[in-house]
Amino acid sequence: MSQTLKNKTIFITGGSRGIGHAIGLRAAKDGANVVIAAKTDRPHPKLPGTIHTAVDAINEAGGQGLAIQLDIRDEDAVADAMARAADHFGGIDALVNNASAIYLAPTDQVPMKRFDLMFGVNVRGTFVCSQAALPYLEKADNPHILNLSPPLNMDAKWFAPHVAYTMAKYGMSQCVLGMAEEFKPRGIGVNALWPRTVIATAALAMLGDAVKPENCRAPEIMADAAQWILTQDAKETTGRFFIDDEALAQAGITDLDRYAVKPGAPLLPDLFL
Repeated sequence: MSQTLKNKTIFITGGSRGIGHAIGLRAAKDGANVVIAAKTDRPHPKLPGTIHTAVDAINEAGGQGLAIQLDIRDEDAVADAMARAADHFGGIDALVNNASAIYLAPTDQVPMKRFDLMFGVNVRGTFVCSQAALPYLEKADNPHILNLSPPLNMDAKWFAPHVAYTMAKYGMSQCVLGMAEEFKPRGIGVNALWPRTVIATAALAMLGDAVKPENCRAPEIMADAAQWILTQDAKETTGRFFIDDEALAQAGITDLDRYAVKPGAPLLPDLFL
């Protein structure tokens, strides 16, 4: 298998900032075509980045970018976006289901609007994007679906503080479990990737002072791990729940200090691990 994503077309949901953006940039450094499919068409009042600034950065990094404004809860729009991407670049080689909604709250404090958003984006959005990408992935040489979701750990301690969010994220992981087996005859690899530690993104600021950036790693650790997974043989590497540092160890990268926001500072473990 090629260790590069050169000339591959990677479709990333929610890639205008954060981890999705970092994955797009890493693919671009290989010379990949990167589709940034996200909602932010105009600057967000509190968060940096739009689909257009993300594509500018991808082009500068050595890739070819395509910006598509997309709400993945709209299945017709998703089907149209996949068709546009495939038509523009001549196919789709990998889908990264990165888009996600989070609301960490106990049951009696979750507005149903938030519940529906998490299930609409995390579970339904992941399913509909995977479904819509299938006809294109089947034609690719080494097709992959990568969901940014955690290993399935049924310990009640991961559910109790935020039942709704845990169910929604685990819905993405259940897609990995089921689709990996279902798509084996088609040669499509389906895997999950999750960070060992909290990742420092602009969205952290939305959580207030709960998490300090110096106790986090940078999104580049997830980007390098994703690049390694997406270059593996899809027929051999499927149904796996990768943790970022474990994937990098398999790629031969063991010095993780480069990813620390503040090298030497204690790192905050992420949820579900």
